[in-house]
Amino acid sequence: MGKKHSKTIAGAKLSLREINPLTKNQVKAFTSEKNLMLHGLAGTGKTFISSYLGFDDIAKGLYEKMVIIRSAVPTRDMGFLPGTDAEKASVYEEPYKDVANELFQRGDAYGILKTKNLVEFMTTSFIRGITLRNAVIIVDECQNMSFHELDSLITRLGDNCRIIFCGDFRQSDLAKNERGLQNFMKVLQRMDLFDFVDFEVEDIVRSNFVKSYIIAKHELGL
Repeated sequence: MGKKHSKTIAGAKLSLREINPLTKNQVKAFTSEKNLMLHGLAGTGKTFISSYLGFDDIAKGLYEKMVIIRSAVPTRDMGFLPGTDAEKASVYEEPYKDVANELFQRGDAYGILKTKNLVEFMTTSFIRGITLRNAVIIVDECQNMSFHELDSLITRLGDNCRIIFCGDFRQSDLAKNERGLQNFMKVLQRMDLFDFVDFEVEDIVRSNFVKSYIIAKHELGL
């Protein structure tokens, strides 16, 4: 993904790189003004794109913060990990730290954003009973959420929110008979409030190595 001029996140003194989409499906995601379901193969930039779009919306003043939500898989129970709830959750935050640090070109960007309450991270274990307002919500690895989790999560949205789901049911850590994401997508398709972007092999941008591996895997039907 290319780079153009930067935008400033108010209150954090951080400059956001402007990213150019590289594929037709990335363009579709970048130009949508709706809620999004970014679905498809690994290495296609789903988490990176959704994070950029979220930070870009905040820089434009459309929302006050970004809320990143993911499931604590495979057990969906973090009790086996040592430490406080915050320390347990931090295990799952590493990908978003890397993305934020790259987008803002400094190693402490994610920490600054959290300190300024511009980024909040939570797992589905702690989603009940809250209402999300004035926020971009990134729901990552949603293929690892049951229908009940997805249903509980989406009903937490309050006023002035945009939600972006990222996932690939082909990589689910759930039982093979769990079709939570597919069934959930059927509900979203009836709402006319979402754009769906299905990322395929031609959208893989992580590396040529990853692209070659995924092509070989699919050719073998694995």
